[in-house]
Amino acid sequence: MPKVAKVKNKAPAEIQITAEQLLREAKERDLEILPPPPKQKISDPHELADYQHRKRKAFEDIIRKNRMIITNWMKYAQWEESQKQIQRARSIYERALEVDHRNIALWLKYTEMEMRNRQVIINHSIILAFLSL
Repeated sequence: MPKVAKVKNKAPAEIQITAEQLLREAKERDLEILPPPPKQKISDPHELADYQHRKRKAFEDIIRKNRMIITNWMKYAQWEESQKQIQRARSIYERALEVDHRNIALWLKYTEMEMRNRQVIINHSIILAFLSL
């Protein structure tokens, strides 16, 4: 049987704090405006490569934990596109399609990326595969 700590002073405190006061103070602290964190400026190609490596590793770790969350794949591909790495983004979309080839949102994001980057190549087998969904 565990020991129970005994309270020595059972007298009420002089100042009583209500749950309402605690909630109000917590809300006020949330409303305090915090300055945004400083933006990181990358000026060195080595630093950029290091940043990209860290981000890619983080995305790959997230995907490895649960391959079935397609939004993680899409975020990863969109980040690669923002880095002007179209081949990598295309590869990520292709890998995601191997996981869930029936996901219409994934197909749409993939084709939108290709259209944005003017890489649209009419491939009838891809169109037929999409239409067969």
